[in-house]
Formats: sequence, C-alpha cells, structure tokens
Amino acid sequence: MRQWWALTTRGLASILRSGEFIFALASPVVLAVCFYLPLRSLMNKTPGMDYASFLMPVVALQSAAFVASAAAVRVAFDRVHGINTRFRSLPMPLLTPGAARLAANAVLLVASLACAAAVCLIIGWRPDGGVSGTVALFALAFAVGVALVLLADGIGLLAGSPEATSQVLTLPVLILGMLSTGFMPADRFPDWTRGFVRNQPISAFADAMRALNSGSASWSVLAPATWWCAALLLAGLVLVVVGTKKVRS
Repeated sequence: MRQWWALTTRGLASILRSGEFIFALASPVVLAVCFYLPLRSLMNKTPGMDYASFLMPVVALQSAAFVASAAAVRVAFDRVHGINTRFRSLPMPLLTPGAARLAANAVLLVASLACAAAVCLIIGWRPDGGVSGTVALFALAFAVGVALVLLADGIGLLAGSPEATSQVLTLPVLILGMLSTGFMPADRFPDWTRGFVRNQPISAFADAMRALNSGSASWSVLAPATWWCAALLLAGLVLVVVGTKKVRS
C-alpha cells in the first residue's frame, strides 16, 4: 500500500506539473461551446428536443476520452524515459504501478466529469431522472472512463512512442464521436451510415445516459451500454496485463 500510495502521488504530481488538470477542465467547456452554440438553434426546432440535455452525455464521454488520451501519452513517456524499467528492478508487485496510474487517472477523470456537469448545467442541462437516475448516469460515465483509461494505459505500454500512442487513440475517438448519436439523432445521418451510427459504443453510451437522465431507462436501452462497457473493461485489463509483462520481460 505504501508503494501504491507513493506512485499515486507521483502520478498526481506529474498531472499537476504538466497542466493536465487545466486541460481536463477546459476540454468539456470547449466542446460544449463549439457544438452547443452553433447547433442549438437548428436542433431545438425538432419537436421535443432540448439540445443542452441531448448534448450532455457526449460532453461527459469526450471528457473521459481526453483523460484516457492523456493517460496513454503519460505512460508512453514513462516507458521512453525508462521509468518502467526502473520499477522492474524494485521489489514491487507486478501490477502496483498500473494500479497507481489508474488511481491518479481516476482523480483526473472525476475532475473532468465534474467540470462537464457544471458546463452542461450552465448551457441548460437539467438532471430530470432524480437522484438515482443522475447517480447512475455519472456512474456509467465513470465506468466508461475507467475502461477507456485501462485501454489507453495498455496501448501506452505497448506503443513504440508517445507520438504513435497519440495517433492510435485520436482517430478512433474522432470517428466514433462524430458518427454517433452524441451530437445529433441517427435520423439526421445519411441512410447508409445509420446502422453504424446506432450500433457503435458511443451511441450506446449516449442513449443510455439520456434514458437515465430522463427517468425512462429500461434494460433494452441499458443492455448495449452495459455489454460495451464490460467488453472495453476486459480489453483494457488484457492490454494492461500484456503490456506490464512486456515491460517486465
């Protein structure tokens, strides 16, 4: 536990020094402003559409994606600078460094999600699902964020350089985010893209979060998000274990 705590505080100090806390707080603000202001007049013409509430899930999810991207680059820099090799020479359990990185990233994730909630409240989002719905909404966002952080951590351990790590993460997040129901309903997309838009993970998470926020959640809506989150968590754990063993070998 002392080793875990020492490495966790080291990770938090690195996050503070690099300015990642500032960027984690600024990213949901930039995202909300860039999409809400240009699109609200168009989207609010749709009957029953409150675009601030519609946009809220993807703001939270993109905030989690930023934290994951920063985590991957950070662990890749540690690998390049030989930090992981130094840990290998210490009498330390195999997964202690990874558990410490996860704890530090979880703190950054909570801060980013809190900022996302604040900026969405400012633009007009209201938690209409009651206490249980709101807690479940942010629990889902946090679980997705943890899954993304684990995936990113594993990619950072396996990637050859921080630059390669950034490229591996940026393109999938960009494509999945834009081709999802996060920013607009599926019926606003061309016919040939709607199947992909409806059935990819970002859309599943966004739809589940909206259902929780409105108090209309059912298992048929929550199930795709649950299975996608479980799959991402499993994939992330596998990558972290494989990456950790590669560092140790």
